[in-house]
Amino acid sequence: MTTRRLYYDDSFQRDFSAEIVGCEPAPVGGDTGRTAPAWGVLLDATSFYPTSGGQPHDLGCITDGNGDAQVLDVIDEGETILHIIDRPLCQGRVEGHVNWARRFDHMQQHTGQHLLSAVFQERFGLPTVSFHVGAEICTIDLRGPEPREDVLEGTERAANLVIFEDRAVNVRYGTAEEFAERGVRKEVQRAGILRAIEIEGIDLQPCGGTHVKRTGQIGTVLVRRCTKMRQDWRVEFACGGRGARLARRGFALLRQAADALQSAPDDLAAAAQRAVNERDAHFKNARELLQRLAAVEAARAMGAAQSNGNGLRIVSQVLRDVPVEFLGAYAGELAKHEKAVALLAHGESGQMFFASHPAAGKDMNALLKKVLEQNGGKGGGTAESARGKLAEPGKAQEAIDEALRLVVG
Repeated sequence: MTTRRLYYDDSFQRDFSAEIVGCEPAPVGGDTGRTAPAWGVLLDATSFYPTSGGQPHDLGCITDGNGDAQVLDVIDEGETILHIIDRPLCQGRVEGHVNWARRFDHMQQHTGQHLLSAVFQERFGLPTVSFHVGAEICTIDLRGPEPREDVLEGTERAANLVIFEDRAVNVRYGTAEEFAERGVRKEVQRAGILRAIEIEGIDLQPCGGTHVKRTGQIGTVLVRRCTKMRQDWRVEFACGGRGARLARRGFALLRQAADALQSAPDDLAAAAQRAVNERDAHFKNARELLQRLAAVEAARAMGAAQSNGNGLRIVSQVLRDVPVEFLGAYAGELAKHEKAVALLAHGESGQMFFASHPAAGKDMNALLKKVLEQNGGKGGGTAESARGKLAEPGKAQEAIDEALRLVVG
């Protein structure tokens, strides 16, 4: 049996009548992502679009004598379309109702993609290799050189001009050879009669998706940014209501950021750069002060440290209420002193820093690994410096005591 695809001829048909061909329990769990019971229904005809070609499936309901069954998924199985619903249906005639808001949004995005792809290819020689409609953002993957900002802006402007001209969007049928003669954007190697979408005067492309009837129904196109995606370039865009929502949200974020930096929105970039420069300067100053403090504290600690029988001077401490970064600097300064060994832990986080002067003759990496084996955690380093983290910060003092015992022993 072949399912008659009503959306092929009329993407605006949101309600339809059909005969049930079959209804069986659908798989759950595994790759399906479904945990609740579901059923798979085959109809002799449908207006529900299945996930295909970068466009997500429709939602809605199918109604029988017992009420509405919610459509959870629509799957293209070649000749047939399988509808995944939340309850079984009675055999016989049913009514289908497509979620129109979702369908029309997808129609706007998909037609907008055709338009953008046509402009990218015709004006800038950038062919589309894939397309995806996301929950908020749509993407086109382009092949070729990186689209500069002026290319993105020029494509958006040209596409919106075609939208404002309200050109016709028509469904055409023909063979691959016939479409090739008419200047199809991307040739396909399939036999038989193909369905194509034609945007008057600008694009002709084989496609099985749902589309608006005139470019004005796209509303508007907003091209956002371009990022590298393996060998291609991924362009983000949104059409219609999506574009308006994203523009509004973007302006709200711009205004919030400008208010936080006490700047006018137009001066935000300069204000943000000043804030970054000030942050970097403060970070550099703080790091220098931290290093100076670590040197002072290390000198004081070494002055109070007693040498053991091997001439080692060991400083073992659990520090609290200090930045973790201080421990690293402190351990490094301690290790500058002759035959010094630093065994430090951060009480709140469980971070551990072991360091030693080369003349101390102690392997800090081996020491840390032994301590972590006994107390739990991960870390590593070199013979002169090692860093780790305890699985339980509460064991910091116990771990330092163990380290001290191993060094002295």
